[in-house]
Amino acid sequence: MTDSADFIRLDAATVKVLAHPLRSRLVGALRLNGPSTATALAQHLGTNSGATSYHLRKLAEVGLVVDTGQGDAKSRVWAAASELTQFEVSDFDDDEDAATALGWLERDWLRHFTDKFGQWLDVRHSWPAPWRDRAGMNDDTVLVSADQLRQMHDEIGAVIARYRRVGQGNPDAKRIATYLVFYPVDMDKAPRR
Repeated sequence: MTDSADFIRLDAATVKVLAHPLRSRLVGALRLNGPSTATALAQHLGTNSGATSYHLRKLAEVGLVVDTGQGDAKSRVWAAASELTQFEVSDFDDDEDAATALGWLERDWLRHFTDKFGQWLDVRHSWPAPWRDRAGMNDDTVLVSADQLRQMHDEIGAVIARYRRVGQGNPDAKRIATYLVFYPVDMDKAPRR
C-alpha cells in the first residue's frame, strides 16, 4: 500500500516491542512532528523524560526509531525510522505472542484514531465550510473476493501515496489523517480455508 514511500514491515520482534501504549505514541509523534528529544516528547505526550528515553532506546533496538546523531548524550535527537508501518496478519500465525501483541496494537490504534477523530469533531466548527464539508467519515459496503479486496486496498493506497506531498508549497494545504478499515460484514460466515 505504500508505492515508493518509506516503510517498515513489522515482524515478530518489532510488533512485540511496539505493542506498548507509550511506544506506539512515540513512533506516531516522531512521524507526525519530526525528530525530537526525549524531553520534548515527554512534554508532548504527558510522561516523564526518563521513561520516554528508555522506551525510545527499546524502539531503536528493533529499528523503529533512530538516533539522528544530533544533540549530545544527555539530549539525543530521535527520529522515526520510517513514515509507515506495514504487516500482514498472517505473518504472525505461527507466533502466539506476536499475534497477541498485534491484536493489542490494532485495538490501541483504533482507540487512538477514534480519540483523534473525536477531537476533530470538537473543533471542526472553527474551520471554514470547505474543510468541514470534506473532512469527515463515510461508510459503504462492497462485494469482493479476498483477491479483489487486496486490489482495492492497493489502489486506495496508491491514491494516498500520490497525494502524500501534493500540497507542498501550497499555503492552503493542511496535513490530513486517513484511516482505512476493511472487514467482512458477515463475520459469522467465515469461508473455509
